[in-house]
Amino acid sequence: MAIPSYYLVPPLPEGLEALGEMALDLRWSWSHATDTLWERIDPELWGLTRNPWLILQTVSRVRLKALADDSVFLSIVNQHFKAHQETLEEKTWFQKAHSDSPLTVAYFSMEFGLSEALPIYSGGLGILAGDNLKTANDLGVPLVGISLLYHQGYFRQCLDASGSQMEFYPYNEASQLPIMPVRDEAGEWLRVELEFPGRRLRLRPWKAKVGRVNLYLLDGNDPTNSPADQGITSELYGGGSELRLQQEIILGVGGWRLLRNLGIEATVCHLNEGHPAMAVLERARTFMEDNKQPFEVALAATRAGNIFTTHTPVDAGFDRFSPALVGQYLGAYAGQLGIGLKDLLALGRRNPNDVEEPFNMAYLAMRGANRVNGVSRLHGEISRRIFQVLFDRWPRNEVPVTHVTNGVHMPSWDSEFADKLWTQACGKERWLDTMSTIEKDFKKLPDETLWGFRNEGRRKLIDYARKRLARQLEAAGASAKNIRKAGQILDPDALTIGFARRFASYKRPNLLLYDRDRLVRLLNHPKRPVQIIIAGKAHPKDEIGKDLIQTWIKFIRRPEVRPKAIFLVDYDMVLAEQMVQGVDLWINTPRRPWEACGTSGMKVLVNGGINLSELDGWWAEAYRPEAGWALGNGKEHGDDSAWDAYEAEQLYHLLEDEVIPCFYDRDINGIPRAWMARTRMSMAELTPRFSTNRMLREYVETLYLPASYAYRCRCADGADKALRLCRWHESLEIHWHRMRFGTLNLQEEGSHYSFSVPVYLDDFDPDVIQVQLYAEPLSTEKPEIHLMERNGALPGAVNGYHYRARIEARRSASDYTPRIIPAFDGASIPIEAQQILWYK
Repeated sequence: MAIPSYYLVPPLPEGLEALGEMALDLRWSWSHATDTLWERIDPELWGLTRNPWLILQTVSRVRLKALADDSVFLSIVNQHFKAHQETLEEKTWFQKAHSDSPLTVAYFSMEFGLSEALPIYSGGLGILAGDNLKTANDLGVPLVGISLLYHQGYFRQCLDASGSQMEFYPYNEASQLPIMPVRDEAGEWLRVELEFPGRRLRLRPWKAKVGRVNLYLLDGNDPTNSPADQGITSELYGGGSELRLQQEIILGVGGWRLLRNLGIEATVCHLNEGHPAMAVLERARTFMEDNKQPFEVALAATRAGNIFTTHTPVDAGFDRFSPALVGQYLGAYAGQLGIGLKDLLALGRRNPNDVEEPFNMAYLAMRGANRVNGVSRLHGEISRRIFQVLFDRWPRNEVPVTHVTNGVHMPSWDSEFADKLWTQACGKERWLDTMSTIEKDFKKLPDETLWGFRNEGRRKLIDYARKRLARQLEAAGASAKNIRKAGQILDPDALTIGFARRFASYKRPNLLLYDRDRLVRLLNHPKRPVQIIIAGKAHPKDEIGKDLIQTWIKFIRRPEVRPKAIFLVDYDMVLAEQMVQGVDLWINTPRRPWEACGTSGMKVLVNGGINLSELDGWWAEAYRPEAGWALGNGKEHGDDSAWDAYEAEQLYHLLEDEVIPCFYDRDINGIPRAWMARTRMSMAELTPRFSTNRMLREYVETLYLPASYAYRCRCADGADKALRLCRWHESLEIHWHRMRFGTLNLQEEGSHYSFSVPVYLDDFDPDVIQVQLYAEPLSTEKPEIHLMERNGALPGAVNGYHYRARIEARRSASDYTPRIIPAFDGASIPIEAQQILWYK
């Protein structure tokens, strides 16, 4: 990727051009081979920003000229650039496993967390999206990201003298971010235009390079827009409902238009949450335009290639917009779709005839996608419960939501020490393929090696925490004496607990403070001391979350606590990286089932940290006693203060009687063997299982490739299959309510049941329905379903047939109920046809 000279300020001297290309490839955010280059150019700025592109943009010409004249430095640059190019040209897992599978995935997300050098994320959703792009690079998955460029991003956190959170929004100067304008062949900045009420909005696209993968960012800060419109993309999750709707139109509609302008023909559109759901409308609109088909056919064709991943564990978390606001912004657009505003609103409503019901973006995503998934096994169950309202009379276990449990990009979160250890045990290419031998290879490492590695990680974290706290105190105007004291807090050899996440009431960040005196005794035990590092932000509008932070600050300021507990402000990717690399124990205490997945605890796995977490999200499927500790009983208790008190007691008990003794019980060589056994089990078995390597391969093979194939089938031959699907659906609407059952006949034949039932299908084709015997699940999540075979016409009946099934008598015959469901080759039932008729 050649960097145009007009974009470099100052231009790089001859011989250093490769620095620009490497600085604009965010591979440096996890592959640290080039760190020495940037540190050599400007050690102070590198230490403060970790942003190579910013360094190149601000370093003096004198310094650059000196480096260009340094033959040793030039040789190092050329070596790194050669290695960089060779890495990008290596054959990948996707090329080896699926080279003959046409696939291009457009991955839409409201936020992406790739690096602090590109601060366009707020938390877990964005970090997951960023880790996904990095893994797509590693595995060679043909994927492109779409999001917005936020010039102020998410807020930065400070605390006032009383410990109250304050929010600041520093401006992100685009020219100093590792991104480039997207220009056309003539060198002009590409533009994407949207129709907003009474005006046209012009959007400028930027590109961030993530190895083999590109992330495109839409920016409303164009001088041809009004000042108000220039600010639409200023803040992530800022402003009110109208601003949020504007941003989501830009992301969905504008994002798909950008792909078209770039000539990128995506076979799969992946919606990361409901925010970009309007991409399904624009995808359908462009299909209408290209193929001269009506909206219904276009949606049937394109829906096959759409995937919706929901991250929300409660219905209240979905974005909703008033019908009037949607009409204001999408009324004319509905006309372009040829369906009218009423039908557009119906796509986002539970009851299409309720004119007062808000427009729900998750409902639009559900109806516009052919495959839907939650982000953990438990979250899949919760999502089926949430979306059951859209599938009247269908059993919850058949609501069309599967799950792909999240993972994290291990190379982004492992420490230098961890990287060396994993390389020693499993090789340098361990995360680039199927990871088939990792567990066996890693378990060969001896306790002595693991314990030495863990001590190094903890000591590095303590050193970092002391320096960061000192800067934090200095910024707050603390006395020189207190700033110096920051250099003595915490003990590099003590059990170190990490607790860092968004401060919200459902996450119960103050569960550890339920009995403060008991916690003080834990922290100050003379022989088995404990220390805790805390970080996290509360949403600017969440006063309860802010109060929870202030409560921790007041506790930490107690004289007997101060050396053993610290709160580090402005939780970001840099701080998260340091914490997960050094803590011994990671604690997570949400109310089940309100943590959809919770990837923060996954990040400690690769670094040898152990989890103590509520049986919620990922930990509900990951937990095993040999690899960590569990809180709760695996059931839901809601917002119950009595249960909170019970779990607080359980948490103290686990720490006092299991965790702390396990850490401090040492053999004659000073090694905690039982702790090391848990560390080894956690690292070897859980790390590969909860990596984005496993996650993305699962998406590719179970969702992306089937969706891509289905989309291509629907579009073939002038969208013939989509046309036939629409005609079938129209016939369903006409005939379904006139179908009925006759009287069920049951015969017991030894160890078998024989069921027979007459079915009257009105004038409907019996080849495009199924008659089934259904029984609720017993020991598994899946129901027991048997297909009933058509066995002759009913005498004297118009389109009536006998249906029979003979099954083993493994449970009571009364458990089984006949039913009729739609069945069309390739249709996603019940997303694309929700009719169901039960025998009464």
